[in-house]
Amino acid sequence: MQPSFFDQENRLAQLEKLGDPLPRLDSIVDWDEFKPILKMIYQKKRKSNAGRKPWDTVLMFKMLVLQSLYNLSDDQTEYQVRDRLSFHRFLGLNPDDTVPDSKTLWLFREQLAQHGLVEKLFDAFDQQLWYSGFIPKGGQIIDASLVNVPKNRNKRDENKAIKEGNTPEGWDEKPNMKCQKDLDARWTKKHGKSHYGYKNHISIDKQDKLIRRYKVTNAAVHDSQVFDEVLDEENSGRSVWADSAYRSEKQEKQLKEKGYTSRIHYKGTRARALNKREQTANHARSKTRVRVEHVFGDQSNTQGGILVLTKGMARAAVKIGMMNLTYNMRRLRFLLRDQSVQCAGL
Repeated sequence: MQPSFFDQENRLAQLEKLGDPLPRLDSIVDWDEFKPILKMIYQKKRKSNAGRKPWDTVLMFKMLVLQSLYNLSDDQTEYQVRDRLSFHRFLGLNPDDTVPDSKTLWLFREQLAQHGLVEKLFDAFDQQLWYSGFIPKGGQIIDASLVNVPKNRNKRDENKAIKEGNTPEGWDEKPNMKCQKDLDARWTKKHGKSHYGYKNHISIDKQDKLIRRYKVTNAAVHDSQVFDEVLDEENSGRSVWADSAYRSEKQEKQLKEKGYTSRIHYKGTRARALNKREQTANHARSKTRVRVEHVFGDQSNTQGGILVLTKGMARAAVKIGMMNLTYNMRRLRFLLRDQSVQCAGL
């Protein structure tokens, strides 16, 4: 027997009872607010009206949101959209509607990278956070997380040429090999372990643990070099927390001149160990600074944030930017739910 419309509605209702987060997420995000940014992808006029029209940009963007939320490849995103009723509903599709294939999704993401639109989309959603009453407050916490990419096995002289911004000798004659190489990712060491890839530098507000500013760099860039770029001057709180990697006399002076109270960890050296007062201060500051680790932990456990399968800075920036954006979407859903629970208890 052919499933009826009511059978489908009953299935969707059961999915919501079992905890499907997508209907609530769909309702709290104003997707139309992204249209003015996304329309830049199709600014070039079509030569003819023949052939299939471009896919709706919001539909394609929502597919990227699903991909980021569930840490899916392009092929898996296409498969899951075709297979899952909950994904159909989130995208506004009927079961018999045509679904964009994985190649179309890849091309759309490439357009986001070429036009540098992900940061604009992130900022647009930040405005929605403001409209929802979640203004940056309580001070801010700044930190960075390593995001690994597939490792390149290069010779020493090849790595040297890449660091100098040059293409290693002989690579241009091997285009198939060259396209498999990431010329933007870099090696770094953390806690004695080597990592290859990029860094996700973020600033979160202490009050709500929402990401307010972010910057993507290669892994070799020191955390302190991006401090000013992610410092959120719109936060109503004037305290700044960060680990000792960000501390320097110059940084402390600049924060003071800007009217901030530094809660950056004290740094010990071989020549001078931390005294008891500094150790006590660091211990107290860690209780607040750890909130940013909750964000990175959530991204790692839920969204696969410790590894992205891309090549090049532009593509990595899209993947990491979408990860930050969809984290904020999920976080808003949680915060609004928490508000409703509090109101129900009054």
